[in-house]
Amino acid sequence: MSEEVLEIVMKKDVKFNEPVAVEGFPDVGLAGAIASMHLIESLGLEEIAYIETPLLPPIMVVHNGELLHPIRVYGNERLIVFTSEIALPLTVLNPLVKKVVEWLKSLNAKLLIALTGIPVENRLEIERPEVYAVVSKKEYSEMLSKHKIEVLQEGFISGIYALFLKECLKAGLPAIALVAQSFLKYPDPGAAAELLTSLNSILSLNVDVKPLLENAEEIRLKARDLLRQTERVAPGAYRNVEGELPLMYR
Repeated sequence: MSEEVLEIVMKKDVKFNEPVAVEGFPDVGLAGAIASMHLIESLGLEEIAYIETPLLPPIMVVHNGELLHPIRVYGNERLIVFTSEIALPLTVLNPLVKKVVEWLKSLNAKLLIALTGIPVENRLEIERPEVYAVVSKKEYSEMLSKHKIEVLQEGFISGIYALFLKECLKAGLPAIALVAQSFLKYPDPGAAAELLTSLNSILSLNVDVKPLLENAEEIRLKARDLLRQTERVAPGAYRNVEGELPLMYR
C-alpha cells in the first residue's frame, strides 16, 4: 500500500529548530521501546502528534480516562521521540518509515537515531550489554568513536531500523542505529539503560538510567504483553489484546 494511507496528525503547534529524532518502536527485547518511553518520562516531553492509519488494528489506549492513539510522537522544538504501545504489523512498516522520514525532512531535522536490540545467546552472563552503532554514512563513524561507540563494520541488519537507515540514506537525512546486546524473548531494561547511556553521550542529555536497573523486574512484567505481541505479530494477531494494559501507564 502507498504511504498516502498513513498520516502524522499534529496535536500541538511546535516551532521546530533542526530537531533530532529518536525512534524506539518495539523490537528485540523491547530495548528501544523501553528506552524511548523512559526518555519521554524523564524529560517530561509532551505528546505533539500521533500516527493515523487504517493499516493498524482497531486499538486505542486509555489512560486516566483519556483516549490515546497507540503510536505517538512526543517532543519539543529540538527533540522528537517516536514510540508505540503495540507491535507494528509488517504491512505498516514501509508506509510508516517513509512518512516519518519525509516528515522529518520537511522539518529540517538534522539527525535520526534508532534505538534497538540485537539478541545474544549469553545475555544472562553479560553484566553491561555492549552498544554498537550502524550508520547510514561512513562519515558518522568518527563522531561515534569520540563517544566510544563501536561502529558495525560487517554484517546484515533487519527490521524497522534497517528500513529507517535505508530511507534516510535515500533522503539524505543523517541516521544512526544504536544496537544493544539484548535478550530475545524477555524485555531487557538493562539493554535499554545502555542505549540511553549512549544517547546521553551523543546528545549531551542527562537522563537517569538508574530507575531502569532498580525497577528491572517490574518493567519486565509491565512489558511482557507488548513483547508477546511483537513475537506473534501477523494478520489477526491482535484479536486477544483487549485485556493487555499499555506499557507506559501500568
